[in-house]
Amino acid sequence: MSFNPETRRLSIGLDNGTISEFILSEDYNKMTSVKNYQAHQSRVTMILFVLELEWVLSTGQDKQFAWHCSESGQRLGGYRTSAVASGLQFDVETRHVFIGDHSGQVTILKLEQENCTLVTTFRGHTGGVTALCWDPVQRVLFSGSSDHSVIMWDIGGRKGTAIELQGHNDKVQALSYAQHTRQLISCGGDGGIVVWNMDVERQETPEWLDSDSCQKCDQPFFWNFKQMWDSKKIGLRQHHCRKCGKAVCGKCSSKRSSIPLMGFEFEVRVCDSCHEAITDEERAPTATFHDSKHNIVHVHFDATRGWLLTSGTDKVIKLWDMTPVVS
Repeated sequence: MSFNPETRRLSIGLDNGTISEFILSEDYNKMTSVKNYQAHQSRVTMILFVLELEWVLSTGQDKQFAWHCSESGQRLGGYRTSAVASGLQFDVETRHVFIGDHSGQVTILKLEQENCTLVTTFRGHTGGVTALCWDPVQRVLFSGSSDHSVIMWDIGGRKGTAIELQGHNDKVQALSYAQHTRQLISCGGDGGIVVWNMDVERQETPEWLDSDSCQKCDQPFFWNFKQMWDSKKIGLRQHHCRKCGKAVCGKCSSKRSSIPLMGFEFEVRVCDSCHEAITDEERAPTATFHDSKHNIVHVHFDATRGWLLTSGTDKVIKLWDMTPVVS
């Protein structure tokens, strides 16, 4: 569903691919059917109503993205995605649409009145994209995934910067952003509500380096038969330091540490030298964690009142006062 409070317009996507549009009465006790859009060949997965352009954007299980004129009901255009879409965001100023799908890919399209052009695609998750959130002020896109992570894509910086945030033990189900405080709220299947401070200078996680032997002690890894034979040593299992990205053995990476500025709020494997170099200030958390006590599937954040609404698989709706932490 997509609801616009200013016009009290409610758009509902159906299993048969139709989008039904209603106008709600002022007292919210009545809804009047306005029109139907034959948008997709199968179930509608996402809907966005854009008041400024009078457009209805949608995605479906038919792997189609479509947009319609809400005044005439006419279909303006479409685009076929590589997988079923599971996240949809739109930037009104530049008319860019962001589509996240089950393959883990994010597609950016530039929409015109009756056609669209592919701008780029990018991929950073090892699982499917489950949620998208766009900040039009800082021009950053947040994507949540079934791989338990959130990635912040710096679209406006034009440098390809991608910051990982690791704070959930299950798939990320929903994202909301408080622009006035630059805080991201992520909710997951683990019941966790995580409030991230995005007003800090974060660092990209390094690329993992490839090596046939430990880059600290030079012990061969178990597939390096030649060095194992030459040195008469048993091959070791390869690990990676989350701070420097070097390939290391278990002995040289026996320590664990949180690295909040890299998005690791939980303790992760680091090599011994990086563990010694990380200061207490660098270990200071940049997020707060709260237990919702239900598996969250949907979230709505009211920035004006500081209220967060969550609904879960337990068929319970909860209303949270977030003003103590989102401020």
